[in-house]
Amino acid sequence: MKDLKTSKKRYKLSLITFTLITGAALLQTRDYPTMAETGWNTIVFNFLGVIMFLIPCALVAAELATGWPGEGGVYTWVKEAFGEHWGFTASWLQWFQMTIAFVTILAFIAGVLAYIFSPALADNKLFIFLIIILVWWGVTFVDFRGLKTSSWISSIFLIFGVFLPMIILMVGGAMYITSGAPINLTVHPTWNDLIPDLTNFRSLVLLVIFTFTYTGIEVTSAHAEDMKNVHEDYPLGVFIIGAIAAISSIIGSLVVGLILPVQNLVLTAGLMQTYNVMFSWFGLGWMVPVIAILIAIGSIGKITTWVLGPVRGLGRAAREGLLPPILQKHNKAGVPVTMLILQAVLVTIWGLIFVLLPGGVNSAFWMLLALTTTVYIVMYVLMYLTAIKLRYSKPNVKRAFKIPGGKRGMWAISGWGIVSMIIIFILALLPPAEASVESISIVAFEALMIVGTIAVVAVPQIIYWKRKPSWKAK
Repeated sequence: MKDLKTSKKRYKLSLITFTLITGAALLQTRDYPTMAETGWNTIVFNFLGVIMFLIPCALVAAELATGWPGEGGVYTWVKEAFGEHWGFTASWLQWFQMTIAFVTILAFIAGVLAYIFSPALADNKLFIFLIIILVWWGVTFVDFRGLKTSSWISSIFLIFGVFLPMIILMVGGAMYITSGAPINLTVHPTWNDLIPDLTNFRSLVLLVIFTFTYTGIEVTSAHAEDMKNVHEDYPLGVFIIGAIAAISSIIGSLVVGLILPVQNLVLTAGLMQTYNVMFSWFGLGWMVPVIAILIAIGSIGKITTWVLGPVRGLGRAAREGLLPPILQKHNKAGVPVTMLILQAVLVTIWGLIFVLLPGGVNSAFWMLLALTTTVYIVMYVLMYLTAIKLRYSKPNVKRAFKIPGGKRGMWAISGWGIVSMIIIFILALLPPAEASVESISIVAFEALMIVGTIAVVAVPQIIYWKRKPSWKAK
């Protein structure tokens, strides 16, 4: 093993490659079924997701990444503002929540692959667990080869596994809807159809999924140091993909909602249910396994991108003595191999928890998704506070992209981001009415979310207090 500083010269990312990597991390069709439960409300909910999360997060991440474009990402930013203790906490939260979130993505892949063998397997937890293990450990070993390998895999998988199925869904959906086939939503929505019922909090909970769709846009900042022209290409790449993600989410979720009845939705397989109905209508049932393979490929590419981002940020903290030496090892490609192995073990454990959680697949899926959201929100609050603090403590650091409006502009954007996170956190404490969590009461669900979040936040505090001087890498 070699330390990162002695590794070979790093592969440099162009704007196109970085945009594709960001697209692989952000663009997805996985959440369309959950979004579709809101019907025509999906337009307003997507708009709220953009203004409550995507815009403030993208703006803040762009400024921080171009001001401090080091490998550490969130760790480096928060450390500059509040010291290594909170920098470590932020990077830990970003990384640890992903070990939970990976399970929801892997469960989606399992639901898709079920349509290659037998659709009934989409609701079989043991089948889902087997896919989680096989796919995750396979992707982990691929990422041992470094950023160059994972970046071109992500780019190819994005084109064939995300863009192509997305286009097929939208074009095929339009043909299905205009062919006279039975649909489940009116094609002439009224204001009542478009505006959500703001008095029904159990329905508003689904706003969580519209926010979660855009989370992680800051993760690709871990690759900022690997870019050829970080100061210009990073913000440009982020905003390009952000716009594409917002538009595609609205169209994709409406297509699912128009074709598939809400009561028939399985959250991990709703997308394949939609393709099945659509292709069967046109007598193209043989296309279902083909599209399943493509979507699975795209989702695996997404995971390949996410595997290295958070773990590299935490790896930076580890080398500064905040984690034991065994977790500081890097291979010749500059990959933190022991951290990747630890991450794979944790994902395996969360996969097992997914199988053991009470209720069906929908229940387990939503509980893990909600816990992921509450944990991630704590990290985002730290990030927004960091952006405000650094405008005062580090005003002379050159930022190629800077939020306009001076300090007032920063307070407006970051302040709005913090308020939005508090709202989403409160909503995440309730299970949605449309995807009810069986076998668990609302009070128990809230307790699980609160206790789980506190426990995850407490772990880095304990590690920091128990750290030893000998942990610091030479």
